Amino acid sequence: MPRSLLVLFVAALLPLGGCMQTTLSPSTDASMTARDRQLLAHTPYAQANVPEQYLRHIVDYPRKEQPGTILVDTDARYLYYVLPDGKAIRYGVAVGEEAMAFSGVARVGRLAEWPDWVPTPEIQARLGPYPARVPGGPANPLGARGIYLYVGNKDTLYRIHGTNQPEYIGQAISSGCIRMRNEDVIDLFDRVKLNATVVVLPPGQNAQIESRSSWRG
Repeated sequence: MPRSLLVLFVAALLPLGGCMQTTLSPSTDASMTARDRQLLAHTPYAQANVPEQYLRHIVDYPRKEQPGTILVDTDARYLYYVLPDGKAIRYGVAVGEEAMAFSGVARVGRLAEWPDWVPTPEIQARLGPYPARVPGGPANPLGARGIYLYVGNKDTLYRIHGTNQPEYIGQAISSGCIRMRNEDVIDLFDRVKLNATVVVLPPGQNAQIESRSSWRG
């Protein structure tokens, strides 16, 4: 390559160096149990092509929430798990439609693996008859993990959970809960602690976190 072209090539790369993040997001597979692998190997639904922006990344996090906090940006359809040193793991989520979505500050009041689903009377009325309890498993709407949101000692009935409809990641849909890809909710579940703070921003209040160039794990 002629020297003049080499100089131009190197110069073109220099502006990228300041904004590229070099921290890879950790392997999702590390959090999976043998049961997880068995149940997810034969899911009764098609695997979705989730857009790149809603896959798991590590990003810069300029907000003031403490490490270990979960923040949900309802408008952007992102969930952040805050790490030390100004970083966070960003996951894509599906959120509830505005009239049905939870917003505010809660805490993690319960954690469950492959939880059973108990449809509320409101869900029964809206979606039609369901069994009183749906056993945990890949066909269950709660997916691989349930993170239950409490205010004080009261269950809000809102959850962060997996999904058997991964095609809805990045959208606002009728259910008021916060849905994640099963592999992502397993990863989050392995990190979050009981009583951790969960901040869910209301529609119209964007977190204003600029990811710039981030690396996908």
